[in-house]
Amino acid sequence: MSDELEAARKAVEDARRAQAEAEARLRAMEAGAAASPGPDAAPPIAADSASSTPPTAAAPTAADAAAAATPDVDPIATAAPASDPAPVAPVGPLSPEAVAAVRAGYAFEGPALELGALVNGVADPSTPVRIPLGMLNRHGLVAGATGTGKTKTLQVLVEQLSAAGVPVFAADVKGDLSGIATPGASSPKLLERTAGIGQDWQPLAAPVEYFALGGEGIGVPIRATVTGFGPTMLSKVLGLNDTQESSLGILFAYADRQGLPLLDLEDLRELLLWLTGDDGKAGLRELGGISPQTAGVILRALTAFAEQGAERLFGEPEIDVADLLRTTPDGRGVVSLLEVPGVADRPQLFSTFLMWLLAELFETLPEVGDPERPRLVFFFDEAHLLFADASKAFLSSITQTVRLIRSKGVGIVFVTQTPKDVPSDVLAQLGSRVQHQLRAHTPDDEKALRATVRTYPTSEYDLQQVLTSLGTGEAIVTVMDERGVPTPVAWTRLRAPQGSMEPTPETQMRSAVAASPLQARYGEAIDRESASEILARRIEAAQAAEAKARAEASAAKDAKEREAEARRLEREATRNRAASERAAKDNPVVQAIRSRTGQTIVREIVRGIFGTRRR
Repeated sequence: MSDELEAARKAVEDARRAQAEAEARLRAMEAGAAASPGPDAAPPIAADSASSTPPTAAAPTAADAAAAATPDVDPIATAAPASDPAPVAPVGPLSPEAVAAVRAGYAFEGPALELGALVNGVADPSTPVRIPLGMLNRHGLVAGATGTGKTKTLQVLVEQLSAAGVPVFAADVKGDLSGIATPGASSPKLLERTAGIGQDWQPLAAPVEYFALGGEGIGVPIRATVTGFGPTMLSKVLGLNDTQESSLGILFAYADRQGLPLLDLEDLRELLLWLTGDDGKAGLRELGGISPQTAGVILRALTAFAEQGAERLFGEPEIDVADLLRTTPDGRGVVSLLEVPGVADRPQLFSTFLMWLLAELFETLPEVGDPERPRLVFFFDEAHLLFADASKAFLSSITQTVRLIRSKGVGIVFVTQTPKDVPSDVLAQLGSRVQHQLRAHTPDDEKALRATVRTYPTSEYDLQQVLTSLGTGEAIVTVMDERGVPTPVAWTRLRAPQGSMEPTPETQMRSAVAASPLQARYGEAIDRESASEILARRIEAAQAAEAKARAEASAAKDAKEREAEARRLEREATRNRAASERAAKDNPVVQAIRSRTGQTIVREIVRGIFGTRRR
């Protein structure tokens, strides 16, 4: 039933799009006829009709366009240079004044990334849509439903950033971005599309460094220590509540005071076992506020987490974030692609690991103010995973990082399906917006669509209709200009990537990783002394001390028993002597022998026996 419903919805969308295309062509022909001085003049639409790809996006009706407010034209902005392509006659929802405002609003003096060209019924290559390079420090958002072209938009941005000498970090969730390392392949359809938006397309490959979380994949292993990851982010991936997160923070503080390096999950697990065992009860009491039950919950969550394969992600050598800021000898920025297989099975780990990298960049990089170009642009794909079920402390950490990291020269671009996936405090920090098609099939979708429309500046567009009518490779764009002012909203047909739109072959990726100098540095895990070894020695020492104490106690007990036995024997001997003496007193023979005469007789007898008597 769901397949039939989806097919019906698609049919309705196709019908709406076909109707919108027909209306746009009709308006184009009417506008061309009105502007033509004679019957031999060609209608304006002929300039775009050479392309084999007709416009696919629906245009609002003329009544809708008239009802919309017209934005003020920036008085100090200038139009595009005369060398630009000739303007296309307006045939879409925007008036000539609005088109002129868009053209002026995106005419920047400094370097900029080319996004595409304005669509006003048809593509207008004379009205390019750009993002100032320096404004990527103010962050951005790329949003849209699945299959609307978000990944290709990322590829376009990444390629141009690299060419401009800006290093890039991006998570390659589906493997599609790896094609950046391979020059693209030309085709007539591709060239027709790019010519229609004024793009001089040439195949181009970018320098790429492949990374893999914990070595799960082809790339250079990227790891973090448990101490570096910290209790807040670890609580996020373990699914702990606020109370348990607080307790985990106390455990980290205890480990720090005790000189116990927490490098991998085994270290933290051994610390918990120590504190919940007989040897560490005193330490657990010292911590205060952590019940044995809470410690047990954390231990069980940690064990389950490790059983999912997470142990490989923690340990040494820990990634040095400076290795994400490299450029090639010819000045191009290195694109660091993080391979994340199985993200659907461990979404929180993936998103939290990316947030840890951002936090490391924030803690490590020096302040640079507001540079002309970013030191690094960080693309945060599947951003909704980061904010799902996040604690207040975690959300606060994200908001603060996004707000302050631009002073370190780092720009962040969140990539997700709808703007509502991003908390309002974070969304308010994002200066550039590229919104692909949204789908509104359910009441929740309709609500999200209305909320998205309210986040855009006023324009002549009926955004609620346009956002559901955008074709693949089209988007609604607004960015910050060089003065930090939002540009006019522009329906944009986006440029095509110059790299391959297919994944780079695995053999090529493996060769690149094997030749990377980072593989020698991070390829093999290091197992140096840490909390687990230190605690093992403490346990051994405690056991040895306990055995020694037991032996000493046993020896003391034996000595005490021997001493008591000796005293008993002495008392018994004393009693026997006393009895003998009493008996002797009562015996006349003994008394005679003890007398002087008796002793003389005894002595003479002895001498006689041994022949010693004097002669």
